[in-house]
Formats: sequence, structure tokens, C-alpha cells
Amino acid sequence: MPTLNDLLTSYADLDPADVEWLHLLVGDWQMLSDLSFADLVLWVRDRTSDGWIAVAHCRPSTGATVYYDDLVGTLAPRGRRAQVDRAWELRRICRDRDPEWHDDVPVREEAIPVVRRGNVVAVMGRHTNLAAARTPSRLELTYQQCADDLARMIAAGDFPILGAPTGSRRGAPRVGDGLLRLDREGRIIYASPNALSALHRLSCLGDLAGQSLVEIITPLVDRTTSETVDESLPLVLSGRAPWRCDIEAQGVTLSLRAIPLTAGGQRISAIVLMRDVSELRRRERELLTKDATIREVHHRVKNNLQTVAALLRLQARRIPSDEGRAALQEAMRRVATIALVHETLSEGLGETVDFDEVVERTIALAVELAGAGSGTRQVSVRREGSFGELEAQNATPLALVLTELVTNAVEHGLAAGGGTVTIEARREGRRLHAVVQDDGTGLPEGFVAGKDGLGTQIVKALVGGEMRGRIAWSSPPEGGTAVSVDVTLRGRGKDVDEASEDDVPPEPSAAVAPAGMQ
Repeated sequence: MPTLNDLLTSYADLDPADVEWLHLLVGDWQMLSDLSFADLVLWVRDRTSDGWIAVAHCRPSTGATVYYDDLVGTLAPRGRRAQVDRAWELRRICRDRDPEWHDDVPVREEAIPVVRRGNVVAVMGRHTNLAAARTPSRLELTYQQCADDLARMIAAGDFPILGAPTGSRRGAPRVGDGLLRLDREGRIIYASPNALSALHRLSCLGDLAGQSLVEIITPLVDRTTSETVDESLPLVLSGRAPWRCDIEAQGVTLSLRAIPLTAGGQRISAIVLMRDVSELRRRERELLTKDATIREVHHRVKNNLQTVAALLRLQARRIPSDEGRAALQEAMRRVATIALVHETLSEGLGETVDFDEVVERTIALAVELAGAGSGTRQVSVRREGSFGELEAQNATPLALVLTELVTNAVEHGLAAGGGTVTIEARREGRRLHAVVQDDGTGLPEGFVAGKDGLGTQIVKALVGGEMRGRIAWSSPPEGGTAVSVDVTLRGRGKDVDEASEDDVPPEPSAAVAPAGMQ
């Protein structure tokens, strides 16, 4: 089904500001549908036929719907929808005295012009199912009164309210969660049963009608712990601003949203929606605590690994043997690579890392250490493609693999006079293809991967075992050495033993040379 934006672009002749206005209206009209106990249908002028096309449809969660099938995309010739035509031409709300019939169900139809800056940009139809008509309760009367006030604001161009901050936290209150209607001074005119229940959890007992919501809530908030109080709270509690905030008191968290009701540009009343989000906030705090704990673990692991690397560096300086010193330096480099991955994880909010950033730092370290023995070699590294976000279980072994391959390229392939190392990455879903290529001397004669080189043994073990992939060395026609790595990334919670044969990448196309990089 096409989106609202697709339909507006294809059929309506509206400027971008009008389109954004309709997006804001549709984003908030579930509240009006629930208050009206009615279906809402947004109609715009079809520039191709001069008729009407329905671009959005909303059903109430508080009552029976009128239309079983969605009306989005329905075309209506001009004159077919009389109320819509009149509302557009007269620029006022139009109602039928007698109900229409739809599938043997009586329906009261109204048309509300959607006005922006004095111009009608669309018409909203309000369709109420009258099949279960009965004497309305006070709650239903209050809902209808609030809905009528909002409808008049839409027709006057005062709703939706531009720039109204509603907060980014989850748990936005809905009509059915609890509703208060306030007068102009912020006193409670009516409280729905769910709103009373929410306030009772805050120890607001007794008859609340006629009392100021600010005076009821403020003492309770003052008795809370050292939690920061939202500065917008008084404006929300008095209904003076279309904002949203949270109240935490008595171990209960309420999410509140205020909608000022206006007439003739003057505030006449307000709606305050409220929802008990205590459990939701508790779970959010638990998640934040767990995230902080995980980051702290990664941070401590990084510190411990850096300490090990520092000890290896100190020990290497004391060894007179060049071979022993080189071995300790290689071990230090590998430990530092793992520490870098944990450092990146400790700085993020999840268990994934931007591996492109990790590659930049680990490869720079590898080139620096591998070329430390010769001041004459000039080695540059070029990266093509992107690795993207990787989980820790993929990032650590892959970082080690790339570090080893780049180190080998610098120490052996480019040992004579320097050159360029190119790292190419191509990712397709869970499949990752990487190539490390240099323009050096190429593979030695009789090369057998992993025969006696510790670095290639580590690489083969990580790629073939932990990463369930394949690796191949080759000598490209243009010279140098190319190492192709194909792996299947492990998803969250998926163990390597659960992988099927289909998860294993195909053999790389590059020819595998005979084998033994140091």
C-alpha cells in the first residue's frame, strides 16, 4: 500500500509546507479518533480528476469502526461526497442531520476542513458508527466535547501545533490511558476513571473536581528523592503548553501530555493525558544499568590487556636476542589489537562496533610496528569499501586476521623498498569478503600457507574455525600478493555449532598458491 507521502506527491497539488502540515496532523490524529469514537479519513483534491482521494484512514480504539476495509487510495468524483465538497467551499465544519447507511449500519458523517494559514489544504471526514447508540455517559460526553474542540481548532488552523515538543522517551499517553479536562485556570473539570487510578497511585485521594492539578502534584514531587524535576512540569500540569513530561513520586512514574484547547486564538481549556509508565521506566533503568555494566567490563578488559601489552614491551627491551625481541613485539601487537576492539566497545552503547574505525586504528598500529625496523621503507595503506557495524564476536577475530595480514605484507612483501597495501571490503548481509593486497615482491617459491609461520597459522585458525570462512593466497598478474578472506558473520546468540553447511562461504575464486608466510 502506498504511503501518505507517496499519495500526496502523486495526486495532490500541495507545497512542501502543506504536506508537512498533513503529516503532523496524521501523526497525532489517533487522539481525535479515540475522543470522537469515530473513523477519520483524510481527503485531498485529486489534481488529475478534480475529485477527492483518501490518503489516510484512522480507526478508533475506543469504539466500533465504520469501515472494515481501508479507504486509502479510494477515489471519489466531485459531488459524490457532499459534506467534503461543502467543507472545502465554505471553509467550515459541515454535518448531515440524517445518518448515512453503510453495510446496514447507520453512520453520522461530518467533514472538517484542514486549514493552514487561512487556506484549506485538505478535508477530514469523521464517520461515527451509530449502531450501538445509547444514552452517553459523562466520560463519553467529555470525550466528545474535547473532540469537538479539537475539530474546531483544525478548522481554524490552530491544530496540529507546530514545534510542540512531545519528548523522545517511550510511553506516550493515549486517550484510553487516562484523561483530565482542565479549565482555563488549570483546575480539574473532569477526570476519567483511569486518570483517577493513576493519580491515586500518587496518593492523590478524595474528590479532585475543582482542584488545581498543579497544587495537587507539586507537593508530591517535592517529597521525592534528588531526581531532577522537569522545568516544563508546571506548564504541563496547568495545560498552558503542548508539552510532555514525566512525574516520579511515591515510587510511581506518570507520563503526562498537555494539549491546550483554544477558540479565537484564546486558550479556553486543556486536555491532559496521563499514563502509568512505572514498569516501563523500571525496565529502561535496568537496561541502562546493564549497558553501563557491559561497557565497564569492556573497559576493564581493555585496561588489563593494555597492561599485558606494556609488560611485553618492557620485557622485549630487556632481551638481547633480536629474534626473542621480535617475538615479544608480535605478541604485544596482537594483545593491543584485541584491547583496541574492547576499547571501542566500551565507548559505545551496544555490543557492536564501527569496524571501519577499528580497522583504521589497528592497521595504523600494525604498519608502525612492522616497519619500525627500517626507517627507509615508505608504506601507505589504502582502504576500499566498508565493513560496517560488527558484533564483538566478529570484530575481535577479524581485527586479528587483518592485522596479521597487513603485518606480513609490510614485513615480507614490501620489505625491499616499501609500497602500498590495499584493503578491500565487500559486505552482503551476513557474508563478508575482504582482500588484503600489496604491490611488493609477491609470494616466495614453494609457499605453503601456515607451514611454519605463526602469523599465517593464527589467520587460518581464526578464519577457518572461529569465523567459519575460507582464506586463499594468490599472486595477481600485476605483481604483489593478494589474500582473499570470505567469512559468514555470526548473528546475535547464534553459536558456531548451529551453522549449517549453507552458511559456509564458497571457495574464493583466487587461486591458492602452494604455501609458508612467516
